[in-house]
Amino acid sequence: MDRIFIKDLKDKEQVTSVYLVKEKNLSLGKTGKPFMSILLGDNTGNIDARVWDNVDELSKEFEVGNLVQIKGNVQLFQNRKQLILSKILKVESADFNFDDFVLKSHFSSEDMFTEVFQFAKDIKNEHIRQLVFSVLEDPEIKPLMYKAPAAKTIHHAWVGGLLEHILSILKILKPLSQHYSFLNRDLLYFGAIFHDIGKLWELEFENSVGYTDRGRLIGHMEIACELIDKKSSRIFGFPLELKDLLKHIVLSHHGRLEYGSPKRPKCLEAFLVAYIDDLDSKVNQIHTFINSEKASGEKWSRFNESFERYFLLEDLNAKY
Repeated sequence: MDRIFIKDLKDKEQVTSVYLVKEKNLSLGKTGKPFMSILLGDNTGNIDARVWDNVDELSKEFEVGNLVQIKGNVQLFQNRKQLILSKILKVESADFNFDDFVLKSHFSSEDMFTEVFQFAKDIKNEHIRQLVFSVLEDPEIKPLMYKAPAAKTIHHAWVGGLLEHILSILKILKPLSQHYSFLNRDLLYFGAIFHDIGKLWELEFENSVGYTDRGRLIGHMEIACELIDKKSSRIFGFPLELKDLLKHIVLSHHGRLEYGSPKRPKCLEAFLVAYIDDLDSKVNQIHTFINSEKASGEKWSRFNESFERYFLLEDLNAKY
């Protein structure tokens, strides 16, 4: 069966194709009738889908992470494309190349890893340097870094997304450390590389992105601290005070207690890691949202619930 890429779907088109189920939710409409909302994806994008009839029966046919063959029609809702499905059936993953159904970074994971490695070479403190390289050179960790997203849905939520996020933070922190020469650049680089390293085990990303049991029970910050303990115990003479400081950078990188950090940043380097992490994630989140909205042809986006505003969709680079 010929596949129809999500980016090529057209209004009022009848579609029979195979997509990856990324989200699945059962809800009740205003009349009390059940309906199913599904997020379908391939390597060109995602699309919202709805099932209005035979909801109970069809919902038993598949789960999140399955490849499914769908039959339905494209329609515009609030000037955005949506699929209305009449049929949906799980298909065998072995019959397809799974890479065709997952979003990927626009940049090569190999190239990004090499750049991160070069930044790590600039770390002067021997203990921090050994700790970072013990992770980057770990044969079990390196392939995970090639694949891992930075988050389940919010930002850099694609294959190679974590590396893209880490590298972006490093590139921002480098000139900041040059401008503010009183900063400890080693601590900044460590924070960029390690702040989300626990997501390699917090998230499951083989088929679809979801949380592991460890991720739900412990979370990526605690997992990263365990990694620091494990790796530093094999480095002769690793100072306890330095280890506590490195853990603090990880534990405070969400910036505020209400954002999930058990500690607020209490040194300038930890503050900057948290600030730039937040900046990079928000820029990526808004940029991704704006790009997804441009297909509508409208000047303004839909109301964005996360940022509580509409966004201008014009290309200001091209205009000015």
